[in-house]
Amino acid sequence: MQVSYVSEATPGRPNEDFVAAGPGWVVLLDGATAPAGVDSGCAHDPAWLVRRLGGQIAARMAMEDGKPLPDLVAEAIKVTGEAHTGTCDLENPDSPSATVSLLRRRGGAVEWFVLADSPIVLDVGEVRVIRDDRVDRLPSYTLEAVRKARNSPGGFWVASTKPEAAYEGLTGEVPVAGLRRAAVLSDGASRLVERFGRLDWDGLLRVLDEEGPRELVRRTRVAEESETFARGKRHDDATAVLVRF
Repeated sequence: MQVSYVSEATPGRPNEDFVAAGPGWVVLLDGATAPAGVDSGCAHDPAWLVRRLGGQIAARMAMEDGKPLPDLVAEAIKVTGEAHTGTCDLENPDSPSATVSLLRRRGGAVEWFVLADSPIVLDVGEVRVIRDDRVDRLPSYTLEAVRKARNSPGGFWVASTKPEAAYEGLTGEVPVAGLRRAAVLSDGASRLVERFGRLDWDGLLRVLDEEGPRELVRRTRVAEESETFARGKRHDDATAVLVRF
């Protein structure tokens, strides 16, 4: 595996994404920005969470012991929670949270894990997109409705304070043979496809491969600035990882 990536914060704000890579693996987390006025019950912000949790996952990936990916994520959530249980209310449903997307090569296969909406895009001769879209199918997006749906059956699942959320992630594998390249993206880097419609997934992979992750983020910033009606956040942290095989 050859891995290259860029992670760029929302202008003027701390980066709430996290990315790490090693021989044969990639870890990407995207922290959920807290809505204004919501009490998370936690002394820490999403940037703190993604660095602690992402570091715990990366350390376990680096051990290369073959443990199933959901087990690694569950362990990391548990250990991260223990690091601040004495100062924070981990029962608060608005506790800081993050997506988790992982790639790992083991022998002749590449395994993937996706929890929440940071997609993985695989080029296996055709483009295959792995994205957990449960948050897109909620019946309501009021603060109370999202609070009730978060890490609940029938709702959506994120990495926060409940280790069992790890077992709700999407998992699978593809043979290395025939896998040309892959992208691991925070939703701030998938916006050119999912929000702005300026590229399709094949085009996004082509930009990453031919021009690099920096160019994908540059194009994203141009699209954000030119949007005439901002739906949600005009800007977002953008992390783009290209993996060649």
